[in-house]
Amino acid sequence: MNHPPDRQLPFVLAITGASGSIYGLRLLQYLLEAGQPVDLLVSQAACQVMREEMDLQLAGDLKADLLAYLELPPGSPVTLHRLNDYGAPVASGSYRTCGMAVVPCSLGTLGALAHGLTENLIHRAAAVSLKERRPLLVLVREMPFGHIQLKNMLTLSEAGAVVACASPGFYHRPQTISDQIDFVVGRVLDQFGFDHSLFKRWKEEARPLPVPGARVSLNP
Repeated sequence: MNHPPDRQLPFVLAITGASGSIYGLRLLQYLLEAGQPVDLLVSQAACQVMREEMDLQLAGDLKADLLAYLELPPGSPVTLHRLNDYGAPVASGSYRTCGMAVVPCSLGTLGALAHGLTENLIHRAAAVSLKERRPLLVLVREMPFGHIQLKNMLTLSEAGAVVACASPGFYHRPQTISDQIDFVVGRVLDQFGFDHSLFKRWKEEARPLPVPGARVSLNP
């Protein structure tokens, strides 16, 4: 039986260089607004995508810049780790977490995780999640998938990871892009047992109550 995660344990969130960094940022925003501690890993490619897709200006202090963009206080419970820091807590299986999500997951990262490579801290933290039998979700966004990518997804699934695609639904009658983003992020949260009201579920009569925090802006 699956149980909701212990909210006192940190959640590991990795944002890689696939298109769709908005999904990772919205997930980060929701978790921090809900008071969930987060260990954050962000690749250089992800920073480039944020600049290209969201005009997010990163002046040097990545943690401060992200919190300011998301309109979150500086004291939010997030720890940003350098990707070459193999001494970081998330590199060790003895460091307890409630799970890890790679949102979005680039195809390069997908391949590295499927083959057990540990070329950076994102890879290492994911490998730790798998070996410790902790929840690991990768959110891929590409289309179409080639044979190699499909095999990598199958390999990760067989190893115990949840492979998800950034595929918004329409039965909740989305009115904005933010509605579509929240649907995908909400489905990610579902996999870890977090309670949320980010979208109208199938056969619900009315839209849920407002969720903690304002939605991340697509146009800063």
